[in-house]
Amino acid sequence: MNADFDLYRPSEEHEALREAIRDLANEQIAPFAAEVDDQARFPQEALDALTAADMHALHIPEEFGGNGADALAAAIVIEEVARVCASSSLIPAVNKLGSLPLMLTGSSALQAKYLTPLAAGEALFSYALSEPEAGSDAASMRTRAVRDGDEWVLNGVKRWITNAGVSQFYTVFATTDPDARSRGISAFVVEASDPGFSVGELEKKLGIKGSPTRELYFDNVRIPADRIIGDEGTGFKLALETLDHTRVTIAAQAVGIAQGALDYAAAYLQERKQFGKAIAEFQGLQFMLADMGMKLEAARQMTYAAAAKSERGDSDLTFFGAAAKCFASDVAMEITTDAVQLLGGYGYSREYPVERMMRDAKITQIYEGTNQVQRIVMARHLLGRG
Repeated sequence: MNADFDLYRPSEEHEALREAIRDLANEQIAPFAAEVDDQARFPQEALDALTAADMHALHIPEEFGGNGADALAAAIVIEEVARVCASSSLIPAVNKLGSLPLMLTGSSALQAKYLTPLAAGEALFSYALSEPEAGSDAASMRTRAVRDGDEWVLNGVKRWITNAGVSQFYTVFATTDPDARSRGISAFVVEASDPGFSVGELEKKLGIKGSPTRELYFDNVRIPADRIIGDEGTGFKLALETLDHTRVTIAAQAVGIAQGALDYAAAYLQERKQFGKAIAEFQGLQFMLADMGMKLEAARQMTYAAAAKSERGDSDLTFFGAAAKCFASDVAMEITTDAVQLLGGYGYSREYPVERMMRDAKITQIYEGTNQVQRIVMARHLLGRG
């Protein structure tokens, strides 16, 4: 699916994809969303449905058995799944995040070995950059990788790793030359079955409870030397380049969450009656709804523009990726909070989905770089210091 992106507008193919994934999400994912959140369990139903429809990792190139879908198609799938269940939308989103480093600079042998089972639905892929003492300052990571003959030996801890424990493959960033700081970081593929690799307990989170978040532990994990992604010392640059592309997926997730909240609130306003008429007739609430819709559409268009730039590899992708993620997530937080307000006491109740959507929206302002960091990225670009 390779559309003309000049106008950042979805093609007929994209709209057909949207219709298909919306039907799938409504029928096979939405019915389990509240239960997944309540039980903080992995959304296996969503994984099964997405895999059966080849939508779990549709960004994988055709040569490895994937769909070869473009960045806008991936964003649409994530958006539509997030509309009903944010946790489930992290299946295609994190599969892209974890595997994109291989697609960008991995050897052909490494790509074939790991992208093929991912495309076939035989594995999930996670991304391991953050550490207990290295969040926004990722260059300060302490996880080490030391060359020992034909192997690398990894030791350290990674934190806040999405889908940890259910993923079979992990893109792991580790320092191979501590004195070189960011220029001494390299990227590797680690398998869940590698001796010395283990995961921690589930984090107890505010939202996206169905997507497991855990620490990763590396205790003398030995991996073959050819599992390095790209050249030694290029890992930090690769990590940032990856995030330039995948921040678009977080923007798409935020748009989807906001759309779900807006849809529910609009329907509620037309059903709920007070003072003898539907509360949708009250101008104050109409103004709130109008502002929600206006901001949501602005976020969607910015996200699609960023997706187009991601597909083309435009030089200003860093700015647009950061801007789309920052704006869309701020909008999602505002819209979901307003949706709770529009439902009044019902909005505060777990019997209605908007409180879950509000909790889920918060993380989009934090992960893949806080929105404060995104503003730094954008400012540096505008000042010519990117």
